[in-house]
Amino acid sequence: MASTISHPGRSPRRARTLMTAAAAAALALSGCSAIGASGSDGDATSSASGSSGTVTLVTHDSFGLSDGILDDFTKQTGLTVKVVQPGDAGTLVNQLVLTKDAPLGDLAYGIDNSFASRAIDEGVVVPYTSTAPAAKDGEQYAVGDSGALTAVDMGDVCINTDHTWFQQHGLAEPTSLDDLTKPEYKDLLVVPNAVTSSPGLAFLLATVGAFGEDGWQDYWTKLKANGLKVADGWTEAYMTDFTAGGGNGPRPIVLSYASSPPYTVPDGGTEPTTGALLDTCFRQVEYAGVLAGAKNPTGAQKLLDFLLSDEVQDDIPGSMYMYPISSTATLPDDWAQWAPLATKPFTVAPDEITQNREAWLADWSETVIG
Repeated sequence: MASTISHPGRSPRRARTLMTAAAAAALALSGCSAIGASGSDGDATSSASGSSGTVTLVTHDSFGLSDGILDDFTKQTGLTVKVVQPGDAGTLVNQLVLTKDAPLGDLAYGIDNSFASRAIDEGVVVPYTSTAPAAKDGEQYAVGDSGALTAVDMGDVCINTDHTWFQQHGLAEPTSLDDLTKPEYKDLLVVPNAVTSSPGLAFLLATVGAFGEDGWQDYWTKLKANGLKVADGWTEAYMTDFTAGGGNGPRPIVLSYASSPPYTVPDGGTEPTTGALLDTCFRQVEYAGVLAGAKNPTGAQKLLDFLLSDEVQDDIPGSMYMYPISSTATLPDDWAQWAPLATKPFTVAPDEITQNREAWLADWSETVIG
């Protein structure tokens, strides 16, 4: 579900994994919808109960928990959830900023670490400390000390390779960012546009983290000289240009997610036909925050707690193809083997991203697109 964004930035993106992810994106809610939600909370939600009314969740257009989960929130709290989806993560934050004096809802979910500092600096979200156990797990991803954003899930954007293609061509697979500039991999790589795709921006940030402010442009110049193709978004890159995607394209190296390979296990097979290069990854973290001026701040807090509950955290891998923030959540059986997180992903501090994002995107466009 690679997302296209109307303003430079990231969407959670998020085209998550392959054909299954594309199908999930097609089913994602659009516009606004009312979904049952209600009652007191479960083991990780607020202890208050007996409330009624509506709580409005403002989120990105790739949000979609499994059927019935938000209904369980309704049964627990008596609150109906209204979902508003203005676009991908970049559009989401832009809209939250533009409407902060008349907020679109009560709780925002899907603000990622590419835009987290901006949301806080603009006063879009207000402090709230959840008592859910998973909130403690997410403290390692805290943005500053304001307490205005709570980590809910995460995932690694990484280069993926088509094992079958490389085996058939007798060519060793690349293993690092530097390998992608070598002549043996000329015309083999496709990535989403950093300006119009959330994974694309994440990969740009990976190169900033890897090569520094003075070296990332030179790296992209080398990629371009080595036949790099830039697609509009993840769907085009993975499903059309990638040899192991939906369209049997011509390029066996693509930017996707560390969680993509398990979805390439063929019928009757035991191993995926693709792999993620874990030395090329950038870690995306998604946050939720109570909106300033929310009409139902108490309901927003309950819904945030619910996003951190065991029920939702266990559902996130299968429904949104991200890793839950909870250290005790249940992962799909094949993720441990075929979708491990990177041990040392590239990182860029959120405030540094906020300060430089527009300039980096402008430089990237000039360097790569021309």
